[in-house]
Amino acid sequence: MTSIHIPVMLSEVLDLIKPQAGKTYIDVTLGGGGHTKALLEASAPTGRVFALDWDAGTIESAEAQLGRTYSRLTLIEGNFADIGELVGESADGILFDLGLSSDQLADMERGFSFTSDSLPDMRMSPKGRPAYQLLQKGGEEEIADVLYEYGGERLSRRIARAIVSAGKRGEELSAKRLASLVAKCYRPGRHRIHPATRTFLALRIWANDELTNLKAGLEGACGLLNLRGRLLVISYHSLEDGLVKRYFRGLAGKESGGRFELLTKKPLKPTPDEVRENPRARSARLRVIERVA
Repeated sequence: MTSIHIPVMLSEVLDLIKPQAGKTYIDVTLGGGGHTKALLEASAPTGRVFALDWDAGTIESAEAQLGRTYSRLTLIEGNFADIGELVGESADGILFDLGLSSDQLADMERGFSFTSDSLPDMRMSPKGRPAYQLLQKGGEEEIADVLYEYGGERLSRRIARAIVSAGKRGEELSAKRLASLVAKCYRPGRHRIHPATRTFLALRIWANDELTNLKAGLEGACGLLNLRGRLLVISYHSLEDGLVKRYFRGLAGKESGGRFELLTKKPLKPTPDEVRENPRARSARLRVIERVA
């Protein structure tokens, strides 16, 4: 199936990684393959690219679309938290494009969308824990804490109470029904974003253990960087960006022994033109660090 995902901040990524022939690059979040393909083309004819994804279907699709064309591409199914074990060799540039791809959002069976009639599964991989099972097993306090901590949801306790009450009534919450339930916890009227946005984000992070995986992935990626190699991370919400910011600043501090240099004092943002053409890029933030010793 052809991907509908548009790679975010593609020109900035290429400008910062500076792909070259004979070098090695890793795209740890393959997704629709847009960044991977661009790295392959920019590093022709001898640049090598490793592309990881937790989703077996994504790997299969990329094999059909890219693997048959580019012999320099190595596709790997796995969680980027295990990047050191999965790749096992050094690289000159590594890219993390975090968040949800348009392809995953469009897959109604996975329950990422507010309009899906399926259960809110929300897993990046079948090996994870479905969000709906976590909701069924979680108590009101635990669910409220998750919504507040991971989603910044100020009505977390009210929403958690509504979710648990629905479960006690024997109601099976589809993603659409869950979104409606959350919306009813808000006052009627127009909202800048859908009322269920923070809840769905929190549940997705919970189901996939995203923050723990991200920290492990960053540590593993830094261990693979060659001298003058660069690590780029595109994040889409404050928890991710804050984690990356603190980690990068720590690496660029004295405790790292001067091995890394922070290239972005403040995160880069997509241009207004890109946001107009691809509204899902609007919350993207790009940070970059380079190994200098």
